[in-house]
Amino acid sequence: MDQPTGIVQPVLGPTDREPSLLTHHEHNGSSPDDFDYDDGPYTGDQARFNDLGADDDGFDDEPELDENGKKKKPVLTPKQRKKRRWKIIRRVLYAMFGLFVLVPAIGFVIMYFTVTVPSPDSVAATQLQSVTYYYSDGTTVMGKDTPAKGNRIILKYEQMPDIMRKAAYATEDATFETNSGFDITGILRAVYNQATGVAGGGSTISQQYIKQATGNNQTTLTRKATELVQSFKMNQTYSKNDIITAYLNTIYFGQGAYGVGAAAQTFYGKDVMQLNASEAALLAGLIQQPGRATNPDVQMERWTVAMDRMVKNNFITQAERDSAKFPTLVEKPAGTQAADQINTFIKQRVQNELDKQGFTDQQLYAGGYKVVTTIDPKAQTAAEKAVADNMKGVTDPAVLSALVATDPKTGGVLAYYGGPTLVPGGANGQQLAGRDRANEARNPGSSMKPFDLTAFLQMGKGLGETFDGTSPRKFPGVAKEIKNAGPTSSCSKECTVAEAMKISANTVFYDMVLNVTKPGRVAQAAKAAGVQVAPDGVSKLGEDNNIALGGGSTVVTPEDMAAGFGTFAGDGIQHTTHFVKKLTNSSDETAYEFQDQGTPAFSKDPALSKQIAGNVTEALAPVIPFSKLSCPANHACAGKTGTQQYEVQPGDVGLSNFNAQTWMVGYTPSVSAAAWVGGDGNKALKSKTGQPLFGSTLAGPIWQSFMSLYLTGTPAEKFPTAQPIGKDVNAVTTTPSTTTQSATTTTTPATTTTPSTESTTTPTDTSTSSSTTKSRPGPTAPGLGGNGNGSGGGSALLPNDPAG
Repeated sequence: MDQPTGIVQPVLGPTDREPSLLTHHEHNGSSPDDFDYDDGPYTGDQARFNDLGADDDGFDDEPELDENGKKKKPVLTPKQRKKRRWKIIRRVLYAMFGLFVLVPAIGFVIMYFTVTVPSPDSVAATQLQSVTYYYSDGTTVMGKDTPAKGNRIILKYEQMPDIMRKAAYATEDATFETNSGFDITGILRAVYNQATGVAGGGSTISQQYIKQATGNNQTTLTRKATELVQSFKMNQTYSKNDIITAYLNTIYFGQGAYGVGAAAQTFYGKDVMQLNASEAALLAGLIQQPGRATNPDVQMERWTVAMDRMVKNNFITQAERDSAKFPTLVEKPAGTQAADQINTFIKQRVQNELDKQGFTDQQLYAGGYKVVTTIDPKAQTAAEKAVADNMKGVTDPAVLSALVATDPKTGGVLAYYGGPTLVPGGANGQQLAGRDRANEARNPGSSMKPFDLTAFLQMGKGLGETFDGTSPRKFPGVAKEIKNAGPTSSCSKECTVAEAMKISANTVFYDMVLNVTKPGRVAQAAKAAGVQVAPDGVSKLGEDNNIALGGGSTVVTPEDMAAGFGTFAGDGIQHTTHFVKKLTNSSDETAYEFQDQGTPAFSKDPALSKQIAGNVTEALAPVIPFSKLSCPANHACAGKTGTQQYEVQPGDVGLSNFNAQTWMVGYTPSVSAAAWVGGDGNKALKSKTGQPLFGSTLAGPIWQSFMSLYLTGTPAEKFPTAQPIGKDVNAVTTTPSTTTQSATTTTTPATTTTPSTESTTTPTDTSTSSSTTKSRPGPTAPGLGGNGNGSGGGSALLPNDPAG
């Protein structure tokens, strides 16, 4: 056969053979290429060939098939399997190296040349926007929260005291002077903390500056990676002196103060160069919790941490630490409270709520956000007027007041009066109505009894059940006698639960909780209704029988009580108490909107939960006229007063029948309100005439005034009829209670009276019921509960007060 010109054919020797085709050749066993993998066992060259590895395993191009025509899996030797595994591992390692080293490195380089580091001046320009607060209608402006513009100073490095810089290093970034913008150990620690649920991050001062400058708090890898690159670039571009100066000029310290210059004026009313170690430590400590900068508990905790870390980093000596005192704060932060600004207490609650949703107050300032609150302008005005009108003439400086109203259908706070001043911190350094501090919670006294009844109803018991309502009573295992608040709060040995609630018979409810429901069920009922307890709130519900009468370790806030009674008003559906309706940015785009459908509180069955709530309302309706209060015109209402007795101190004379806390909590179908008048701690409170305070003395009239002012001109409303649970009170005949006595009657209730068939105790409709004249209190012997000497809400020690 002729060959193409220019191509030279190789000359084959006697032992050479012509090369086989790439697609197929015959196997004759004369070379490794001719070995069939399954012909073994193999020796010599053939065996060595089989050891070449996974890619050269000697398989036929046409694999052996099984009886079903499917390809058989090759049989590998242990050595071949080991080589194949190592090959897979090597490939995985190569891929991981590329994914976690090469790709990030390339990305880091690209980002380094594309990102910018914002200057302090540009950051400051974005931090000085006001946050506008609106009432619930979304159009009426409540006020504006403006940063401390008048105090804003961009300082130079030499204009900041060295101790302030060291305090910041100690609390925020101990390796600041040596790191490159990020701290690997800090990052690993933050990762570990996140994985284990431990608090604490790993951001350096440079990273915090970048976060503050960009306003980006998203928890994404992209944001974190960009932040790391910007921090690194900042440290390559600027000196450490420039970086710490930029940081302290722009970081947020709370109370509207951006930058250490504004913070020194806001917190101490002095120039930053005048700061001492203790003052610098508090400011540095507050960097982590600026939204709670007005909370004394937070202030002390953060100051302690900062001082201890300054010792650890050798910035101050142990002797200086031991002799240091907590710094004195100015009473009114300069430049943060103007006429057009929002009530500080409402602002605090709004900020706390938004902070839990991931919106810090510094973000709100930077974004110029608009907050639509749940506060109703008519309700807020009514609350402030009701308190002001009824507190006129009270000369006792220890007597404080608060009022909170909520919407039973949504859980939104309609009105919030937290104290008599707009100065952050409020009267005696605290606000008085909410859930921000532990000492805002106080003994509720007999206003806790509706939760006793709720637990009782949950067990299938009814308002017609009877207990011994005489006084005093001695219970097995209880050291002190339990007493009622005099003749008008006592009834027979066959006292119905309905009658006991109306007259606030302590002996009945103590017996009920001790022997029937037990304290745990009462606590659970209160929680289910909306009483927010630790760790989320400041309220506590005692695990002993004092909870029956709202004494001992059981403490609540006005906000809690308004929310809890609101669940009764809302047909047994509990809604989350909240202050924020909607949050929008400066472009009117919705950033957050509250959503809550409500949850059946007292049973998984909404119908049963409604029935329980309705039975509680049936029991509380007669309390209003009995307490010498009235419902708003054309509005059905229900409620309960409460008192907590003053704990007599050594040397006290004539104070054994005084109270320390008084309450009135009540509701209509459309609003639930809690009014509190009491003292900051254990104080013997006096009325306008110097007499002891009761729930019906000031708290009751405040509540009544608010309800009347707010509901005037609104459509009439009434409660739905509820089917009785358990024993129907209308089917029970009892001995008339001593509540029918005249105001001058001094006869004590009989303890041996037998049930009578001539009188039937039924709940009284609030629109038609009359009430008896109330005798004024006189001294009585101490009972059990309260702060250790009361009868649980103090009412047991206050005779003749139907509002106990």
